[in-house]
Amino acid sequence: MNKILKKEKVNPNTYLMEILAPKVAKAANPGQFIIFRTTKDGERVPLTIADYDEKAGSVTIIFQVVGATTLELSNMNVNDELETFVGPLGVATHLNPKNRVLCIGGGVGTAVIYPVIKKLSTMGAHVDVIIGARSKEYIILEEEIKSLANNFVITTDDGSYGKKGFVTDRLKELLESGEKYDEVITIGPLIMMKFICAITKEYGIKTSVSMNPIMVDGTGMCGGCRINVGGETKYACVDGPDFDGHLVDFDNALIRQGAYKDQEAKQYDKCKGGLFSE
Repeated sequence: MNKILKKEKVNPNTYLMEILAPKVAKAANPGQFIIFRTTKDGERVPLTIADYDEKAGSVTIIFQVVGATTLELSNMNVNDELETFVGPLGVATHLNPKNRVLCIGGGVGTAVIYPVIKKLSTMGAHVDVIIGARSKEYIILEEEIKSLANNFVITTDDGSYGKKGFVTDRLKELLESGEKYDEVITIGPLIMMKFICAITKEYGIKTSVSMNPIMVDGTGMCGGCRINVGGETKYACVDGPDFDGHLVDFDNALIRQGAYKDQEAKQYDKCKGGLFSE
């Protein structure tokens, strides 16, 4: 059992939790993920590791309340225990300290890209960062990232904070102004990553994306997390979650992402109505 050490609401529908998981914390690297269950018969849900502290034996997760299980998790409190917390899973993000890197995070994807930024900074790499959200209240980890980045830009769709517009607008501005990068690492909504990759492909910049499709077992056995990369079937849980963004079939991934939306909505409503124990 894994105890909740800390719980914080970081925006209207997003929570940060620190979980006691010494073995996971000792082995974790940026880009990897865990799978948790709140109860013995509960759904297995993957979440990318947002941070880890080997000395404290803790792993940080940041999650949006989007379905029944994340709603259930959000209702748990400090000292409550998760039934399972398995990891680290997936392939760690490959990072080169000699590279000049631009990291772009969108929405809760900012939590996923944070450990990448932290590691790059520790390695001595030059790392610029753009993060975006719908509005000011949805911006997360601003101070933590600002302290690590060489250059840092915030965008909001409605202009309530930072620069108005999308992260793609800022990316275009940087590249058109003559900024040069060896690599772009982007994590966020599929549609955001798709358009970022379209831009970086024009400039011939290597671009890595983190894919988080439907996942069940996290070991490559179920096939639920399959995606098309360069015309080949890959499994996000064991081959990723990082992939060459210029090879990912985003249109297919978007279709698969919405395959169970109706069922997810019904289960969320049941949970919200207090019927989840049925």
